[in-house]
Amino acid sequence: MDYRGLVVFICVLSLTLANKCSKEDFDCSEGDTAEEVRLRYSRDWTRILKKIEAASASYIPCSSENCTCHESVIKTDLAPFSKGITLKMLDSVQDRGSRYQVINHRLFREEACMFPARCSGVEHFILKILNDLPDMEFILNTRDWPQVSRHHNQPLPVFSFSKTASYYDIMYPAWSFWEGGPAISLYPQGLGRWDTHIQVLSQESKQWPWEKKIRKGFFRGSRTSDERDSLILLSREHPTLLDAAYTKNQAWKSDADTLHAPPAKEVRLEDHCKYRYLFNFRGVAASFRLKHLFLCNSLVFHVGNEWMEFFYAAMKPWVHYIPVKSKASKEEIEELLLFAKENDAFAKKIAQQGFDFITNHLRMEDVSCYWKNLLKSYSRLLKFKPERNTKFIEIKKKGRKQ
Repeated sequence: MDYRGLVVFICVLSLTLANKCSKEDFDCSEGDTAEEVRLRYSRDWTRILKKIEAASASYIPCSSENCTCHESVIKTDLAPFSKGITLKMLDSVQDRGSRYQVINHRLFREEACMFPARCSGVEHFILKILNDLPDMEFILNTRDWPQVSRHHNQPLPVFSFSKTASYYDIMYPAWSFWEGGPAISLYPQGLGRWDTHIQVLSQESKQWPWEKKIRKGFFRGSRTSDERDSLILLSREHPTLLDAAYTKNQAWKSDADTLHAPPAKEVRLEDHCKYRYLFNFRGVAASFRLKHLFLCNSLVFHVGNEWMEFFYAAMKPWVHYIPVKSKASKEEIEELLLFAKENDAFAKKIAQQGFDFITNHLRMEDVSCYWKNLLKSYSRLLKFKPERNTKFIEIKKKGRKQ
């Protein structure tokens, strides 16, 4: 019997005698029964290991040059407009976002903007690349939801930060890379700048190296959909395996809105780094949380694959994160967590690969580069010459340090 088998045998034997397990035992959670530990170590992980092997074998790492890592998304999103974009097409979606013009390397926008901070977050990046942009005109949606359904529309050009495969919208890097991210009590002005989070969370991850992290799953968030319920209920049944709880949101009225339990306190992004396994769920659309979780150098469990942002396509399940079905049951989630705990080397490797991808391919310069390539590619499809709308206001750089 090898060392691992001997330790597991001793752990199971002690549980048989005492029917409980202490934190000092090898990978035993306090309160586990002998039968639970026996089942944990009698699982056959071949199916999951084969998925990891296949994903790793087929994965081709991205190049860091010219943000080519994400260029396929631009090609895919613009493909429906290969015959060109007319002024009439833009006019038909005038009410689905804010209208912008680039004229002689100056940026103009209709005066109204539904979410000023979101417009400002987008404009920060466009202003930085104005000298590289030809004249153009476009509609930019700052709502959470995409605008042009494939089920009810012909292709129409609307820029949106997130979508599913059921929409024609053209994805752009979300405003939250600079400002206008979701505001909660911990971040009343929004999550804040992405470059700042890269520095803060990367530093925090060094304070919590893999071996020091708490060996359990972790999630905090509001109940935006019942997709999250299985995780919360599993945590209540197995608190030593998982710490997941609902927080309040603007619609909260009673404990019924947090699945019949008092709402938990919100948790800073930095404090997520204490945990070895982190869960990400979509919100109304794609979650702004996802990219931040990778910076903890923890293993990310990404739930659902329907909602996308521009950088998702270059990240691969089983290479950069553990994929979880949108409607996963408690049993399915538990299996994935137990796999990660029992196959620590694989879990650590995937966590590191996710961290490396984000830090190498989602830098601020990558976001700016994506904006430039996207807008230049888009401009080549225009079938009309944009003319300055004198009712539009000019957008200029703010006085603060850029």
